[in-house]
Amino acid sequence: AGARARHDGESYLVTQTAAFFRVEGTLLSRGVLAASAYLAANGQGIRERIMRLGGIALAAPVYGLLGQNDRTMANRVAFLAFRGMTEDRINVLGREYFDDVLKGKTLQSGIDLLKRAKQEGHTTVLLSESIEEIVGPLRELLPDVDHMVCNHLEYKDNECTGRLLDPIIGGHETRRWVTRYAEEHDIDLSRSVAYAAHGPDLLLLAAVGHPCAVNPDYTLRRAAEEAEWPVMEYRV
Repeated sequence: AGARARHDGESYLVTQTAAFFRVEGTLLSRGVLAASAYLAANGQGIRERIMRLGGIALAAPVYGLLGQNDRTMANRVAFLAFRGMTEDRINVLGREYFDDVLKGKTLQSGIDLLKRAKQEGHTTVLLSESIEEIVGPLRELLPDVDHMVCNHLEYKDNECTGRLLDPIIGGHETRRWVTRYAEEHDIDLSRSVAYAAHGPDLLLLAAVGHPCAVNPDYTLRRAAEEAEWPVMEYRV
């Protein structure tokens, strides 16, 4: 039987459930900064590479400081080094990074978890703080994925501005996105599941009835223990 939810004062029946996966940490062992550094290191010409890698070097400690408290700003900082790079170039390098690096960094236990969620009848949704040009091809490897949302760079006249378009996945906006998704697809969040690995994903996990911390960092592990959420470890 379905559950009843309310929106704008009206009650409606929801019968579907979803399984939300934060890609970084549950399905992939590489994060945003590694991808940004790869693209920066492959800029056109030595001068451009040095400039962009310098930007990444400056952004890294800021990203680390902001990572647990303001993931939205941290992700904005991580992609600033792409400013001035053409859309075509980012597309090419993003695909190269996926083929050369990310394919080999998928976590088999996470893929098995995704398959199980699909077999149990959940709508499977991937949430990634990386950009479409890098993480988009992941859909080709994971046929059990129903929907995927990630971050998108802003372009003007085929040139990247260095800005991310809203909403930014990875920060507090993630929970709002999940809530809207549930309303639009008649998803009962109280019967849905979510898997995540990082402290900033607490709001995502708290949005569903069955949260699970996967390979959690210190912040998420502590919160999961206090909330008595299940914890999974499958690092290899």
